[in-house]
Amino acid sequence: MDASRYSRQTLFAGIGPAGQERLSAGSAVIIGAGALGALQAEMLARAGVGRLRLVDRDFIEPSNLHRQVLYDEADAADHLPKAVAAARRLQRINSAIEIDPVVADVNYANIEDLIRDCDVILDGTDNFETRYLINDAALKLGRPWIYGAAVGATGAQMTVRPGVTACLRCIFPDPPAPGAAPTCDTAGVILPIIAAIVSHQVAEAFKLLTGQTEKLHGSLLQFDLWENSGARLKLDRARLDDCPACGRGEYTFLSARTGQAATPMCGRNAVQISPGIPAKLDFAALAAQLRSAGEVKVNPYLLRFETGEYEITVFADARGIVRGTEDPQVARSLYARYIGV
Repeated sequence: MDASRYSRQTLFAGIGPAGQERLSAGSAVIIGAGALGALQAEMLARAGVGRLRLVDRDFIEPSNLHRQVLYDEADAADHLPKAVAAARRLQRINSAIEIDPVVADVNYANIEDLIRDCDVILDGTDNFETRYLINDAALKLGRPWIYGAAVGATGAQMTVRPGVTACLRCIFPDPPAPGAAPTCDTAGVILPIIAAIVSHQVAEAFKLLTGQTEKLHGSLLQFDLWENSGARLKLDRARLDDCPACGRGEYTFLSARTGQAATPMCGRNAVQISPGIPAKLDFAALAAQLRSAGEVKVNPYLLRFETGEYEITVFADARGIVRGTEDPQVARSLYARYIGV
C-alpha cells in the first residue's frame, strides 16, 4: 500500500494508519452501478478499499450522464454495460485495488453468491424488489448492508446490521404496490440528493470496515434538499420481534415463488413481466406519473405507455408486457424504471 496516496485520509483521526490498513484489507459489493452505485464505487476506490464487486444489469444511456458520475458520452454512445464501464474507470483511478465487474440481473438464485465473500453490501439499486432480496440474503448470511434511495430531491439512508438493528422489513413490511411510488424516470432526480445519500452510505461503510460500529448513526435518515427538511427514526426502537425476516427468519424474497418472472413471448419481440407478489394497480395515479415521460393510453382494463422504441402495457394485477425487446433483463429494467418495482 502506498501510504502517501492516502496521507490526507489517514490524518483524519477516525481512520488513521490502522484504519487505512483495514480499508485496504476490506471488501464491498455494490448492487447497482447507476447514480448511487457509481458514486459509491468511486468514493470507495479512491479511499483504497481493497476489493470492490460491482453488479449491474443495465447499459449506459445519455439520460444517465447528468447524475451517474463514472460515465461519459463515449460510454453512452457505445452502450457499454455499466459494470464494465465503471470497472474500467475505477481501475484508472486506483490500479492497486481489485475490481470485479458482474453484468447480471440480481435475483433469488444468485444474490447469496454475490454477497457472501464481501464484508459490506451497499445498495445502489433503483427498485424495491432487489432491496428486499438484499435484505433477506444479508440477514441469512449475517452481512451488514447499507440502504439508500433517492428520487426528486428526497432521499433516505439506513444501515442494517443483522441481529442488532431493525431490518428493511421492520420499517417497510411490504414493498409498495407497482406504480405507487415515484421513480427517477417519472419524478426526476437531481445530483445533490444522490451525493447526500451516498456520502452517508460511504461514511457508514468506512465505520463498518474499520470496525467502529459505535460510530454508526443507527437511524433511518430522511432528507428533502429542496424543502430543507429532514427526519430521523432510531432503528433500535423500530426493530420488531415478529418481523418475518429478522424476527422469524422467513426469507420470503429468496424464494422463487415471490420473485418477479420475466418471460419472452415467442415471435412478438416482447417480454411478459409477472410480479411475484399480488398487486392491484391504480391506473389513474400511474397515468399521472407517466405522462411526463411518454405517451399514455388507459382504459378500465389496462394502461399502455410508450417511451422511445418501447411500449409497456400493464394490467390491473400489475402484470406487464414490454414490447420492443426480447431480452428479459432489458424488460425488467424498463418495468422497474417506469412502473416502479
